[in-house]
Amino acid sequence: MSQPQPLIQLPQTAERAPSAGELRFWLDKAVCWGQADGPDARKDASLHLSRLKDFLQQVLTHINNMSSTAETLKRLPLLGQFLGRLCWNPYVTADATGRRLLLQCLWGLYSEHPGNAVERTANQWIRVLCQLATEEDDAQALMKKMDIPPKDYHLEVLRKVSAFFFSALINSVIMLTYTRVVLLPSFQMVALLQKSIGKSCSCLGDTNQRCACDNILATSEACVPLVTCPEAAPLISALLQQQVTCVRAALSEDFLDAVSSAYSSRCLSLEEQAVVSLWCHNLPSLEEAVLRLLDCALTYSGPIPQKQLEQSLLPKACAQHCSIFLVVNDIFRSILKQADGTECVKYFVGAFTGCFLREVALQQHQTSVSLKAMFPQSPQSLLLPLLTRPTEMPQQAWRRHLIWLSSSLQRLTQEEEHGDDNSSRSGRFHTVFEAWFLLVQCSHWVQVAVQLLVTSEPEDCAPLLWLLTFYHHPTNRGHHRALQLVRGKEAWDHLHSLFSVLDPPLPIDLLQSLVTLLSPQPQPPPLSPLLTLNLFVNFAVFLQQSLSASTEIVQMVLDRCGLVDGARWVLSSLQIRMNQGDCLSSDTERVHLRIRALQNTLTHMHVASSPAKE
Repeated sequence: MSQPQPLIQLPQTAERAPSAGELRFWLDKAVCWGQADGPDARKDASLHLSRLKDFLQQVLTHINNMSSTAETLKRLPLLGQFLGRLCWNPYVTADATGRRLLLQCLWGLYSEHPGNAVERTANQWIRVLCQLATEEDDAQALMKKMDIPPKDYHLEVLRKVSAFFFSALINSVIMLTYTRVVLLPSFQMVALLQKSIGKSCSCLGDTNQRCACDNILATSEACVPLVTCPEAAPLISALLQQQVTCVRAALSEDFLDAVSSAYSSRCLSLEEQAVVSLWCHNLPSLEEAVLRLLDCALTYSGPIPQKQLEQSLLPKACAQHCSIFLVVNDIFRSILKQADGTECVKYFVGAFTGCFLREVALQQHQTSVSLKAMFPQSPQSLLLPLLTRPTEMPQQAWRRHLIWLSSSLQRLTQEEEHGDDNSSRSGRFHTVFEAWFLLVQCSHWVQVAVQLLVTSEPEDCAPLLWLLTFYHHPTNRGHHRALQLVRGKEAWDHLHSLFSVLDPPLPIDLLQSLVTLLSPQPQPPPLSPLLTLNLFVNFAVFLQQSLSASTEIVQMVLDRCGLVDGARWVLSSLQIRMNQGDCLSSDTERVHLRIRALQNTLTHMHVASSPAKE
């Protein structure tokens, strides 16, 4: 019996026609896979499957570019034998893409009006394959009876052939588990396998005893070609959700990689818990899911909707598995450091954490993992105060709570900035970063601070302004935080004076100063324009000024500094917080009306400026 040939590197060319040498290589592979039926042959077929599909795509392109079947077979005389052998290989035909390419190649070789002996022979050969999958002996009579063209008939019957191959492959998987095999319909065989792998471990007390987990690894390896078959989805889900109670229950890495690839490319549909189990088993698939969700958030025109976060399943998976949340948090840390605190990234991290905390609250009776275990690097004194949502305490306590948070964070930063022990300096930097990271995750308190600043008296602003400045400038590069606080207080003074004007005309000097503060500042240390913009939008929404006056200020200022899109984004996030109850307001309906009116104004400004940008 011939053994599988070793995996070799083949030329990866999708445009040129396949060569006779390449066809010979793949024909030898098909012969080898047909003669051998052991684990080595199955593994070899799985390893080569991706490159085989690339080659089939080349063949299909070549067939479509030829003027006739006779010309194709003259150029590649071994093509018929190669495709015929693949038709009988269940590892090829069980794969959705491989099966589709194979059937398309056969369909391309079928001549509706054969012009010579070669084409007539090819048609007869294709009819044989078709008749093997149907009880009709007279294909022509069947086609006439069904009133369908010959090409459509043969393609449809070839699809039935592939169903037979799937059944054969499932039987080969069952042979890994049972010594006596009875051929069953594929859905019954899948159910039988599910029942087998669902058995609990039976060798916890004796490692020499045969265990129900013994065949899980072999079964997962045999299922690699099946991952794109809809019929196999229940079996794949059962394998993923199998409890790992002993070392024998491990899944094949090839299986996990194949499932991850098929799921990410939407060639495989999995139930929710199977997806979560895949992330538990396969770190790259989890990282890909997180980065894909972040990419959606960054390309979205406004704050990412909560529904989209929930549909990703990631917050629920994090609530169910502490290990998943720790990995996701590490990804967020890395992204925040690379993005240098980009506002949309910070908002995404905060929104994700809020969705995660809601899932944790829903599953408290199902999990015993503490929040401290989920946030092991966060300063423990700040953990519960920051994780507590504003809706979980009386509104009258919000200001006092924020003052305490601000003073606690100030103590941490002072220890970092004034410490003399160089050996512990990196540890202090780490502590301050983790405190800031936790503040980003719980940014609802930052937004409450912004709103309270709108209604604060000048003497009450300092702690809230410090918290807001730390959120936007956590590193204190060049020890400029004191000057940034001065500029933040200057921005607050301008805003408070401007939005307190009750009668026209508006002070031009205040308008111009505000435009300057919202524009990029070349001189160090710059104050984040987003800090000022956030204050600006909140003043327009919450201060007791007429809507017409606030709208006029918004139009004049934003038109000059070009931050219309940024203001629309802040308004959208503010509306989301209002809907979640995280805003302090005695007149919710009035606030919603002002937000909608300002959104309409900004939308008109955006539309009016679009042609100029083009």
